[in-house]
Amino acid sequence: MSETAGNKQVCLEFDDNERLSLICGQHNRHLARIEQALHVGLSSFGNQITIAGEQKNVDKARQAFTSLYHQLSSHDTGTDLSATLVDDLLRQTENGVDPDKSPIDKSVFATTWKKNIYPRTAGQSAYFKLLKENEVVFGLGPAGTGKTYMAVAWAVDCLKRRLVDRIILSRPAVEAGERLGFLPGDMKEKVDPYLRPLYDALYDMMPSQKFDRMLSSGEIEIAPLAFMRGRTLTNAFVIIDEAQNTTPVQMKMVLTRLGEDSRMIITGDLSQIDLPSGQLSGLSDAVNRLEMVKGIGIIRLSGEDIVRHSVVARILKAYETRQN
Repeated sequence: MSETAGNKQVCLEFDDNERLSLICGQHNRHLARIEQALHVGLSSFGNQITIAGEQKNVDKARQAFTSLYHQLSSHDTGTDLSATLVDDLLRQTENGVDPDKSPIDKSVFATTWKKNIYPRTAGQSAYFKLLKENEVVFGLGPAGTGKTYMAVAWAVDCLKRRLVDRIILSRPAVEAGERLGFLPGDMKEKVDPYLRPLYDALYDMMPSQKFDRMLSSGEIEIAPLAFMRGRTLTNAFVIIDEAQNTTPVQMKMVLTRLGEDSRMIITGDLSQIDLPSGQLSGLSDAVNRLEMVKGIGIIRLSGEDIVRHSVVARILKAYETRQN
């Protein structure tokens, strides 16, 4: 790859036209994403990409194209380049991180029936490593950091490899005061609105028919938090979502349900506690008590780990700044 440069314009020349077409994407969709994210003008002709704009933005775009080209030479991308890969690389570039020296370790990942789930940030890499090494993991972080999605991915991976016999999903129904009898329908219909983020993740990782079949057979179980008392959960992968809305009594009860050959992930965002004013969060209490306990991993994801639309990170930063 060679280049000629002026003050605010760079022309990149690529040796491999096939790789260049993958970088551009169908109908130049990846070029459009790069233009919008890095505030540059892009044009392609033959085996060349021309970048125009402010010098600092041109430099970032050049780095992005160079990194994409190198990554395509070392990864099997099939006939397309994932938009996720492009977005991840752009996020690193915007944050001033050299993608070719990324701290993201993708050697630990989850295998599901639909696709492999790789960490997209350094924090997510550390999260997956904790999940691999510990029976109980607390995943804390703001919205968009992937704490719930990755928990589901690891649970599906363990079920697929038959390390566990079932997945148990639960979360506190704070908005309904846990008085689920007032809601219409059977138990699944009562708690469905609260478990929708977990369902969405599961549908993204397995065919809908398989999910429905596993739900019917009990391989995937919905267990309202209020109904967990007295159970011993063996050979199971338990996910407790939105755990910031548990009380200390509920959290202790849930943690002591863990039986032989079981694993548990507790996820939550301590900045979004919906408990009555003055009520201590069971998640906060548990993290403080269990920080040094063997077999328990705690990960605190941050705004740098947000993998939703880039505006989400800016929204959270604005809220944090206003609160301070």
